[in-house]
Amino acid sequence: MRFGACRSRRTGGVAVHPPRDRAPPRAAAVARGTGVRTATRRVGLLTAATAISAAGNGFGRIAVTFGVLSLPGAGASALSVVLVCLLVPQVLFVLFGGVLADRVSRSGLLVLSDLTCALAYAGLAAGVGWHAPVPVLAGCAAVAGIALSVAGPATGGLMPEIVPADRLQRANSLVTTAAHSADLAGTALGGVAVAWLGAPATLLFNAFSFVVSAVLLALLRLPPRVRSGATSLLVDLRLGWRAFAERQWVWATVSALSFTSAALAATMGVLGPLVALEDWDGPRAWSLVVVASTGGMLCGAALSARLRPRRPLVAGLSLVTLLAVPLGLLAAGASPWAVAPAMFCAGLANDAFGVLWHTTVQRAVPEEVLARVVSYDWLGTMVLSPVGVLVAAPLATALGTGPVLAGCAGLVVLSVLAALASSEVRSL
Repeated sequence: MRFGACRSRRTGGVAVHPPRDRAPPRAAAVARGTGVRTATRRVGLLTAATAISAAGNGFGRIAVTFGVLSLPGAGASALSVVLVCLLVPQVLFVLFGGVLADRVSRSGLLVLSDLTCALAYAGLAAGVGWHAPVPVLAGCAAVAGIALSVAGPATGGLMPEIVPADRLQRANSLVTTAAHSADLAGTALGGVAVAWLGAPATLLFNAFSFVVSAVLLALLRLPPRVRSGATSLLVDLRLGWRAFAERQWVWATVSALSFTSAALAATMGVLGPLVALEDWDGPRAWSLVVVASTGGMLCGAALSARLRPRRPLVAGLSLVTLLAVPLGLLAAGASPWAVAPAMFCAGLANDAFGVLWHTTVQRAVPEEVLARVVSYDWLGTMVLSPVGVLVAAPLATALGTGPVLAGCAGLVVLSVLAALASSEVRSL
């Protein structure tokens, strides 16, 4: 769970000026060529595809967690292994995904990603239903992680091909709001579905949602991408790194998000469910907290369409500190009825910042390197998440769940303060 500034052409140097609200030349040309009706239809298809897969993921998120925990002899360590195998491939292959998304059809990559995820989650459903060993489940999770590694950069670069720059924020808000609405509905029923139907059937629903999403994305029918010249993979990666590294406001913010994501991955993937199993009533109570988080994201995404902060990074990162509140409450042993409202506020802050961030990056970064910059953004944001998930269970066993959650809350606050120490972040 991104902003822009005009920068100098010198590598490593950044001139901070007010960001210009303009699309890269090719994106603007594409948006003008499609017409309002075609652009509206494509945004509608993208919104529907995203919402349908998000609804399935709302079911699947809880099904994976409690499906693995319900296996004979499986516990928090087994869950950590499966979740790490889902996250690590996204980190390892996201840069390659960014290069692909700048070379070939981004919508085509998303179709392929969705179909591969459908197969992977069908495999998880079969594995949980037949009590497959943890390595088999981890392999299915790894396949899904590889597929998802191209989805982030492709999605980040796709929107400027569909709408002009002055509509990007509204379009991003619409897609994100629809996704969280669907995810909220799926998550609200996820705990009940796992309790009544079982984790395998719930995972199959998630697999089917990816198939429907792939069909809708195939209907986008975007014109083929045209590249000015052929370059090697290493050259493409180096150009993407240069575009990322010369913007201090980007890498300083992404660095903060990296630590924040690690703390949240440990909490949402391992520590929170452990609290739910040990102190609450299991899936239904944890589902309430996850629903509250998703509901907050929904409101934050909708609100972001109207936000025009004078200093967006300062305002957005200040909101991100709210993520520490529910983590602290979990550490203190609060009830789900106290944690849920705090998680709602955290979700609202997270997505209000996220939509503005994505929009500004899409406006400020040239279209020909946009997906690669987004891929470095994703890599930086996700790189510590597997570490957080992997060490959560051993630390909780050694120190106790409460102290580890308190440490996660402190990590969120400290990482945001470190980003705000950057003069470019404060002055943008």
